[in-house]
Amino acid sequence: KPGEHKHSKEPSSLPCMHLAVVACGDRLEETLIMLKSAVLFSNRRLCFHIFAEDSLKPEFEKKLKEWPSSYTKKFEYNIYPITFSVGNAQEWKKLFKPCAAQRLFLPVILKDVDSLLYVDTDVLFLRPIDDIWHILKEFNSTQLAAMAPEHEIPKIGWYSRFARHPYYGTTGVNSGVMLMNLTRIRNTQFKNSMIPGGLTWEEMLYPLYQKYKNYITWGDQDLLNIIFYFNPECLYVFPCQWNYRPDHCMYGSNCKGAEEEGVSILHGNRGVYHDDKQPTFKALYEVIRDFPFEDNLFQSLYYPLQSKFLDTVHTLCGRIPQVFLKQIEKTMKKVYENRVIVYLGANHRY
Repeated sequence: KPGEHKHSKEPSSLPCMHLAVVACGDRLEETLIMLKSAVLFSNRRLCFHIFAEDSLKPEFEKKLKEWPSSYTKKFEYNIYPITFSVGNAQEWKKLFKPCAAQRLFLPVILKDVDSLLYVDTDVLFLRPIDDIWHILKEFNSTQLAAMAPEHEIPKIGWYSRFARHPYYGTTGVNSGVMLMNLTRIRNTQFKNSMIPGGLTWEEMLYPLYQKYKNYITWGDQDLLNIIFYFNPECLYVFPCQWNYRPDHCMYGSNCKGAEEEGVSILHGNRGVYHDDKQPTFKALYEVIRDFPFEDNLFQSLYYPLQSKFLDTVHTLCGRIPQVFLKQIEKTMKKVYENRVIVYLGANHRY
């Protein structure tokens, strides 16, 4: 495909798990740290689909080539230009954050991909992507996408208090982590508020934007909420630990799934990795950023994280460090168990 870079390593017996991200402006480092977190813990091979401004493409290629081969063999990647198949490209580019609307066009652009996990650049994986990928098998016959609620408590949720357009459920959904069966999306006729009959995904996007553009605040996320308001049977809602944001702890802990199982995917929205408003989120970002690839995970990632967390206990999010550490600890133990088994298997014949 034009404007696309391909980089492939060892084929795997299992099809790879597809992960998409859109990076514009100053999001290069955030995106690389997100990809690093994905590679550190995942078991199956990964296929990264990176949508980026032309100026960022050489930087992505340069940085990814610097990663050690023990990690680069776990993934392949493609870099795509920012493109919008319908409507006015400049309008789409300016919708909410730069280029964020690109995610709406993934089913149209990635025609050969069956299923995909889309994440924002400010996401960190604290357990293998394999675990969220398994949720695809839990979809019923009408479900074609999965997202987490925007909030757990309607009375303090944004949509339930301020939205001027239709939205999914009682609190809306957050599109920062979105699991999609693209084949189903491409083959579905969606109910809508514009014509009595159904429209395909691509047919629906621009008219929907034109109808609601004066009422939406959060751009493409609002459009997704509108789509699933009219097509609720198409959405699988996964629990908050798969898209854990500052809202889940800054007003007191309100994500029960994270309290029980730990955070699975951390979403540092509102720029919290880069300021001092939520030091617990910033600590996780910095530790994964600074982790030397070939080092011991416990020594160079887990212990520094515990140490940094001691400085955050005065904050609401910092009071519950076990929520942030539980999955990452569990994942690292599995990584070591697997390595020991592989090592023993290679060196001992019984």
